[in-house]
Amino acid sequence: MNSIFGDRKTIFILLGPALLLYTLLKMVPVLWSFGLSFFEGNTLRGFEWVGIENFTTFFTDKAALQSLGVSVFFAVVATIGQVALGYGLALLYVFVLRKGSSLVRTIVFFPAILPTVAVALLFKSFVAVGDNQGPVNDIINFFGGESVEVLASTAGTMATAIVMTLWSSMGFYAVLLYAGLLDIPEEIIESARLDGANGLRLVKNIILPLSLPILLSSIIFSLNSTLKVFDSLLALNNGQPGTSTAPLTLYMYRTAFEYAEYGYGSTIALVLTILCLVFTLAIFRSQRQKAEV
Repeated sequence: MNSIFGDRKTIFILLGPALLLYTLLKMVPVLWSFGLSFFEGNTLRGFEWVGIENFTTFFTDKAALQSLGVSVFFAVVATIGQVALGYGLALLYVFVLRKGSSLVRTIVFFPAILPTVAVALLFKSFVAVGDNQGPVNDIINFFGGESVEVLASTAGTMATAIVMTLWSSMGFYAVLLYAGLLDIPEEIIESARLDGANGLRLVKNIILPLSLPILLSSIIFSLNSTLKVFDSLLALNNGQPGTSTAPLTLYMYRTAFEYAEYGYGSTIALVLTILCLVFTLAIFRSQRQKAEV
C-alpha cells in the first residue's frame, strides 16, 4: 500500500510542473477567450457585457461569413489533395519501391520541416512578375505568352495557396499513411493475391478497407490544421485581392489586434473551434454508421 502511494507521489512530482505549465499556457487562455466572447471592448476603453450579441453579429457579418467560406473551401480542397497524394505515395512506398523507398521518403518529406512562412515566400517568388519575375512566368514567356499576375486574382491566389500546401504537407501524410499500411498483415495480402486480387482490385477490396482507420485519422488531422491556416496565407498575399482569400483566422487576427475588438475576436475563435469539432464529430459519426451497416 505504501509503495502505491509512493508511486503516486512520484508521478505527481514528475507531472505536476508540466500540468501546471500546460494549464497556465493553454487552459487559462482558452477559458479567458471563452469569457471574452460575451463582452465587447478592449483594455483601453474597458469591457461591456453583451451576452450572445457577438454571436448574432457574426452570423450577420458579411466579411466574417466570406472568410468562413474561404476557410471551409480551402480546408476541404486541401484535405482531399493531401490525403489523396499521401495515400498514393504510401502505396508507392509499400508496393512499388519497397526497401528502396527510404531515400524517396526523405526527399518527399523534406518540405514538411520547412517553416510555413518560408514556403509561402518561396511560392510567392515563383509566381512573381516584374524585375524579380519568377520561373512560372519565365516558362510562360518562353512559349510566347505574356506574364500573368497570378496573385492579382482570387482564383490564382487560392490555387497557389493550395498547391503550396500540398507540396509542403504531402510528405508528412505519406509517411503517416505508410506507417498505417505497414500494419496490414502480409498474410492477408498474400492470400488475396493467391485468390487473384492484384493491382487496383487488391487496393480497392483489401488495402483500402483495412487502412480506413489511418485514413480517417489523416482526414481529421488535415481538416483541423487547414481550417486553422493563418501564417502561410498571410505571407503569401495577405488575404488579397481585397479580402477574397482571407481565411477566418486572418479575419479574427485583424478584428482582435488591428481593430482592438477583443470580445468579437474571441467569438470568432470560438466559432472556429466549434467548426473543427463539428467536422471531427461528423466524420466519426459517418464512419460509425458505415461500420454498423
